[in-house]
Amino acid sequence: MPPFDVPEGDPFGPHNLPYGVFSPPGSSERTVGVRLGDHVLDAGAAAHALGSPYASLLARPTLNPLLAAGRTAWSDVRRAITAWVTVPAHRETVEPLFHPLSEVTLHLPFEVADYVDFYASENHARNVGRMFRPDAPDSLTPNWKHLPIGYHGRSGTVVVSGTDVVRPAGQRKAPTDPAPVFGPSVRLDIEAEVGFVVGVPSEMGRPVPLGAFRDHVFGLCLLNDWSARDIQAWEYVPLGPFLGKSFATSVSAWITPLDALDAARVAPPERTHELLPYLDDSDEEPGGYDLRMSVSINGHVVAEPPFSTMYWTAAQQLAHMTVNGASLRTGDLYGSGTVSGPTERERGSLLELTWNGRDPLELPDGKRTFLEDGDVVTLSAWAPGPDGVRVGLGEVTGRIVPGS
Repeated sequence: MPPFDVPEGDPFGPHNLPYGVFSPPGSSERTVGVRLGDHVLDAGAAAHALGSPYASLLARPTLNPLLAAGRTAWSDVRRAITAWVTVPAHRETVEPLFHPLSEVTLHLPFEVADYVDFYASENHARNVGRMFRPDAPDSLTPNWKHLPIGYHGRSGTVVVSGTDVVRPAGQRKAPTDPAPVFGPSVRLDIEAEVGFVVGVPSEMGRPVPLGAFRDHVFGLCLLNDWSARDIQAWEYVPLGPFLGKSFATSVSAWITPLDALDAARVAPPERTHELLPYLDDSDEEPGGYDLRMSVSINGHVVAEPPFSTMYWTAAQQLAHMTVNGASLRTGDLYGSGTVSGPTERERGSLLELTWNGRDPLELPDGKRTFLEDGDVVTLSAWAPGPDGVRVGLGEVTGRIVPGS
């Protein structure tokens, strides 16, 4: 089907237009692409052919120049691309610049600067607390309702969807073991998350307030924060996640601009504790997003986590991440933390779905407590769009392969 004739209601129609980086068939050259249906538009070539002043931002091997250009440029470019793929007068020029999605090679769409991961789902935090602190008076830690908890990860191991994930090795020690042992992780897990991509940097020493969120954050993507639970459990006291997390983080090949998700804005859950002024979003625009996520293992759906239940918003996370004066850089990526809803079917990790291995999942190809070599995990999602149409988010897929 010609790309201009995307079926009505296609989640990747002209109301969406996510950005990625691709190589055309038979080429190793990388360039910015925009997805429309099951095709990819060579955005740089289209910009050049139509005399766009933004050609220099789009004819690049990474999204970083566009990310750094700022909100006015983001809006102008989106408006222009929408016209290129919808106005009949452009069809003759633009249509030859589309490539079938199945024939291109997709790459990591931006150069990742810093990576931060949060812990923003109250349902997830309470489940973890009930599992590992069953005798505590509250399943949440004392600080959880006062600030978005997070940790700094490893940007160099952020990989694009479709990249194999090598089973990590490290130290582990079960509570009954006399000493730690070294070997491949036997409790390899997923965390279904949403990642936010920073475009405009900030000055060191100047915190970014809640109201400046959309001036700095370009868009979002799905993210899988792979986790070796056995390595994590042994290393993570008294500090935070380290080798149990840093071996791989998978992100979508497509970054959905925030402007495509205006219809999905929702209020976050009701706050139960008074927030300090820099986190108080009571007078801000709704900071949550209604994203309907799905987690599958080997093609079998095991969970459907709702992002709308996240207690801490992306704007609050950005404000907290910079409140001490830490600066933002173009290409910074921060993850929401595991997305989990209130029911068993809505849990975004195997740790929760199997209750730390106690209750195995029944899959068509056998039981699972944690991931086995050869397992393929796929995260997908959609959001409500304008006039009832869905906005599709690019999926994230990864296959577990044994270590050497």
